[in-house]
Amino acid sequence: MDLSSTARLHTGNHMPVLGLGTWQLTRNTAETIAAALALGYRMIDTSGDYGTQPGIGDGFRRTGLDRRDIYLVTKVEETGDAYQATKANLQELGFDYADLMLIHRPPSTGAGEELWRALIRARDEGLVRDIGVSNYSIELIEQLVDVTGEIPAVNQIEWSPFGHDMDLKHHADFEGILIQAYSPLTRATRLDDEVLRDMGARYGKSAAQVLIRWNLQRGTVPIPKANSRDHLEENADVFDFTLDENDLAALDDLNEHFSSLGRLCKGAEER
Repeated sequence: MDLSSTARLHTGNHMPVLGLGTWQLTRNTAETIAAALALGYRMIDTSGDYGTQPGIGDGFRRTGLDRRDIYLVTKVEETGDAYQATKANLQELGFDYADLMLIHRPPSTGAGEELWRALIRARDEGLVRDIGVSNYSIELIEQLVDVTGEIPAVNQIEWSPFGHDMDLKHHADFEGILIQAYSPLTRATRLDDEVLRDMGARYGKSAAQVLIRWNLQRGTVPIPKANSRDHLEENADVFDFTLDENDLAALDDLNEHFSSLGRLCKGAEER
């Protein structure tokens, strides 16, 4: 496994096993994206409300890479017209299509069936390759599936050893939904944890690298944010070691449903 490795979605398409998150990455966005792609990153995560989409498109075009060489994840908000928002996102990026379009969070009124139907339309018209959700619970996913028959390809949620929901993971595995992990580094709030430090020292790795590796070995796709070349390199340097089963279990046991957003990690957080 390396940066070029991919995970298979239930649709038959593939996504890279590690990507770059861009929430709040509004300074020097184009430079960071170009640097990440030069280092071998091939998946970039953004959203219509991040303010990073123009910079992402600019950074990509600086590299000379083919559009097929980058996997682009973006999101529509829970208000408004998701079909038109999809088109607006693509215009900001300067792309003809997105690889994955997500509903950023469920609306307050329920699962967002009309949002989901709009993304199905966008997919069927070739504006996106795959569609999914973010911050969705099991119940809300089942509501979407019951109404439309369409299973999300991905559920993007906050996920780390300190905050994860194995019921949600088991349901996702059963349905073939891939969990994409945002804030896998706990937004740096837990990087000084003694278990992480000691474990990292034994493997010759940082606490952040241990957290990313845990996600990879537990079958989720982490998208850590980084805004410096050093952190981009550090986050990508996770393919030359393997956590043993005892260490994986020790990391599992850190779970306290922690969320850097201040809410339990139950798959329905707002970001």
